Amino acid sequence: MVAGPGGTAYAGTKFALEGMSEALAAEVAHLGIRVTIVEPGPFRTDFGGRSLRWGEPMEDYAELITPARQALEASHGTQPGDPHRGAEAIIAAVGLDDPPLRLLLGAEAFGWIRAHLRSRLEELDAVEAIGADTAFR
Repeated sequence: MVAGPGGTAYAGTKFALEGMSEALAAEVAHLGIRVTIVEPGPFRTDFGGRSLRWGEPMEDYAELITPARQALEASHGTQPGDPHRGAEAIIAAVGLDDPPLRLLLGAEAFGWIRAHLRSRLEELDAVEAIGADTAFR
């Protein structure tokens, strides 16, 4: 749900899947089928290690992309999330009578998404005067 420099392709695919999952949840609810979107914070997996491949950034973007890349690489092996505990949380959530549409995993995910949603609400308020009055007169 939160995107940053260097994550265009990664975030774009996640955002697309989130939108598809929201629509799917509405389409299949009447059949008793539930959809849960898992939104994890940093977990100690190989995501930022040997499984990660980087392209060479274009010179115009290197200054912007390099810090994000370095931060991800530096955090590898020290991520706070335990994959086993994350899996247990997913199993517990989908086992509920009414599973959540979204399941955030890790304190970092809650903090990042709360900050992101606050920012989106502030942005919404800031443009309301410009964008709300667009009906025919």
